[in-house]
Amino acid sequence: MARKSWALAAAAVVAAAAAVPAEAQNEQFIPRLVYRTGPYAPNGIPFANGAADYLNLINERDGGINGVKIIMEECETGYATDKGVECYERLKNKGPTGAAYFSPLSTGITFALTEKAPGDKIPLLTTGYGRSDSRDGSVFTWNFIALGTYWTAADVAIQHIAHELGGMDKLKGKKIALVYHDSPYGKEPIPLLQKRSQLNGFQLLLIPVTHPGVEQKSQWLQVRQNRPDYVILWGWGVMNSTAIKEAAAVAYPRDKIIGVWWSGAEPDVTPAGDQAKGYKALMLQHGAGKFQVHAEIEKYVYAKGLGMAQPEDVGHVLYNRGVIDSMIGVEAIRTAQEKFGKKPLTGEQIRWGFENLNLTEERLKELGFEGMMRPLKFSCEDHEGARFARLHQWDGKQWNVISDWYEADDSILAPLVKDTAAAYAKEKGITPRDCSKES
Repeated sequence: MARKSWALAAAAVVAAAAAVPAEAQNEQFIPRLVYRTGPYAPNGIPFANGAADYLNLINERDGGINGVKIIMEECETGYATDKGVECYERLKNKGPTGAAYFSPLSTGITFALTEKAPGDKIPLLTTGYGRSDSRDGSVFTWNFIALGTYWTAADVAIQHIAHELGGMDKLKGKKIALVYHDSPYGKEPIPLLQKRSQLNGFQLLLIPVTHPGVEQKSQWLQVRQNRPDYVILWGWGVMNSTAIKEAAAVAYPRDKIIGVWWSGAEPDVTPAGDQAKGYKALMLQHGAGKFQVHAEIEKYVYAKGLGMAQPEDVGHVLYNRGVIDSMIGVEAIRTAQEKFGKKPLTGEQIRWGFENLNLTEERLKELGFEGMMRPLKFSCEDHEGARFARLHQWDGKQWNVISDWYEADDSILAPLVKDTAAAYAKEKGITPRDCSKES
């Protein structure tokens, strides 16, 4: 019922906006690319719910962003790149000033839109996913890969494995397998892991899994035959719970599997039942749980029957990630308003807001995110903003944080980013910005 109410409310607002001359509108259009259907829906739905609930909170509690009402429209992609591009083309010019930004929620769609965003002057917010080299803002002016690239994730996973083994030197001679979604998303960590393998002396086994990942028997037979010391799981959707079940079938210990942060949510473990006990995954800083922002959402959104999720799902891992994603977007708009005025802004103006976004501990507390995430600060040079992660472990009923904070080793990441971004710039004929001259 709540989901229907929000859809009807959104449709009514969009219809009203269409009837009013553009110059009279005081609305900011934020499109959302989602997948509420298909094999990835169990993971796509909670993220979409959290993202929508936060935007609704800003409207219901604050009357919008400094009085500018948010108009949101979802477009179903099914996690398919071609459908994502279709959604982008259909929504990019909506609203009085066009789309504020896009959150593709797919690395494949992000790759495609990275080619389009510069011409359309629309920023891409890819929280914890997308092109790892897009951290380099001098080349990828319109991409903002907030909170962590996949190279950050892979590096932290290796650091944690070393910690469990007793030190980085203990990696030498070990076998580490990457079981990955055979897509741009799944292939992203490979360059970093290959670099780490060379530096630390472990053998890297690459085991791809065909979309959507419901058939993995042959891959886990490879795991059983090769007997890696650890498996890093780079899955999404049904692939994750299937991997855990297949690991159990070949008696591979689940506590030797470390999932990326897109393989570490409730839908990834609950279908596997007791077989998932002991499984570990990275956290994109946050995990499950409720914070002050959730109390605000419950008061101003769910109490009015406008919530998208079932109440018991509020505070789950992917719901929280959707909330964070929308908060970053809203705060980028708010930052841009300080320069360009408290009015509907263009994507180009909002891009400036992203690049100058500084979410301090004080600001996060004001927003209700204290304890949920660390500070985030973008710059011309750095479109990632933070390189920290932790791990949590599933005990059969809930996720428990099991590590301190790790920071990715930038002596390894920075040269890799610089080289790959430079190669991309050369291929595309891009002249990198001189960030020393950016204000």
